[in-house]
Amino acid sequence: MAKKQTDSAWETLLDLEEQPAGPLHDRLRRALRSAIVDGRIAPGSALPPSRTLAVDLACSRWVVTEAYAQLAAEGYLEARSGSATRVRHGVAAAATRPTPPKPPPVPPRFDFAPGLPDLRAFPRKRWSDAIREAGLQVPFTDLSYLAPAGHPRLRRTLAGYLNRSRGTATSAEDVTICGGTTDGLARIARGLRERGFTHLAVEDPGWTWTREAIADAGLLPVPIGVDRDGLRVDLLRARPEIRAAIVAPAHQFPTGVVLAPARRAELIRWAHDVDGIVLEEDKDADYRYDRRPVAAIQGMAPSRTALLGSVSKTLSPALRIGWFVTPPRWTPAVAAANPLAVPPPVLDQLAFAHFLDSGGYDRHLRAGRRRYRARRDALLAELARRLPQARVSGAAAGLHLLLHLDGVQATRVVAAAARAGVRVDAVAGYASDAETGDSTVILGYGNLADSTIPEAVARLADAIEAAARQAGGPGTPPQEGLRLPEAD
Repeated sequence: MAKKQTDSAWETLLDLEEQPAGPLHDRLRRALRSAIVDGRIAPGSALPPSRTLAVDLACSRWVVTEAYAQLAAEGYLEARSGSATRVRHGVAAAATRPTPPKPPPVPPRFDFAPGLPDLRAFPRKRWSDAIREAGLQVPFTDLSYLAPAGHPRLRRTLAGYLNRSRGTATSAEDVTICGGTTDGLARIARGLRERGFTHLAVEDPGWTWTREAIADAGLLPVPIGVDRDGLRVDLLRARPEIRAAIVAPAHQFPTGVVLAPARRAELIRWAHDVDGIVLEEDKDADYRYDRRPVAAIQGMAPSRTALLGSVSKTLSPALRIGWFVTPPRWTPAVAAANPLAVPPPVLDQLAFAHFLDSGGYDRHLRAGRRRYRARRDALLAELARRLPQARVSGAAAGLHLLLHLDGVQATRVVAAAARAGVRVDAVAGYASDAETGDSTVILGYGNLADSTIPEAVARLADAIEAAARQAGGPGTPPQEGLRLPEAD
């Protein structure tokens, strides 16, 4: 077919068989009119020449010219000598009267949303160089369909990186590249289901996506409480139907606690006793500001632990690159339970492998730790100045902290802050019991610009004051923030 203009309608699907019975030119007229009225052919679009459309429809040219002439007489088309026949402007809009689209939501000016890194600091130049290098070096054979487990080079590189930086004990054969932590969790959960598992314990409070991914994979998520030492293993032991649990030992969300050494050992013993498995969510492990990052549990018990990680909190969630490490006896079962799994694009995998091999990822993490520690310190100082009565908690790690309020419901603060252009979350939105953390808000600072911290905190303080007035002012009975149970 000849080269088409961008406003042409040459490729519009016209199904004449769907039209009521009648002469062919009449069915073509009705099909064209429906396409115009429905908006599939936009005003001003050029219809194909009558000879071309006649060939496409395997009919005589008269059928097309007659249909065009009738539509022109009805006001749908306009034909000029020496020019294409076009849809008349205003016809479709008048016929359909479409509802105006809703304007996109206005993003908050100050975003305390948890779980995001500093997107302004994404290494555009180095990542572009890595993509270019991958494109130049990739063998043409790697541009075909590859194994669902991911590219062998990235699996080898990632296994070495995790063994070196996270203290894991794994090999490339047990590393699977996936589309992120949620994708990895869903795949493992399907593998557990195929092996007869029915329940999977989750930290409470915790990420809602975790519970949703588990349920979508066919398992029942069971909330298990968290105290100051982390996940309560005694509650796991009280539920014999549970043989799998997912934990974030390095920095639990949203409480910010770190799984204590004794609790780690207790969790591993539980997994051995019930012939179960621990799923270790490792995304916050790269950011610890008061000491060196804690090693992964997987290195302590590789036969009982699956490790999940991604670049969502280190580079960007838009890359959709994650991984999971499974115990050798679980690797085939998880693969068999996900026969249609699709890994990230090959060039992106190879770019990340190059980024790891070149040391670019290590340098990016070191710079991020310095940036986030300084930002956290600045946020704490501003909170102390503007909200001296509020209590802050959470280990010096990760990309968020908790702000505990007295006499104010966090949900009211969230609403008042939104009206002031500030995005914050309430702990209650991540708990199985809506009353948990009802006076505690989550302040994510990963994607918050340093220069905006004073104004952001000032607006948040005003929102808290407005929420307190709405609740009844000083006479309101005090409410405690999130109070974790004492460790056993």
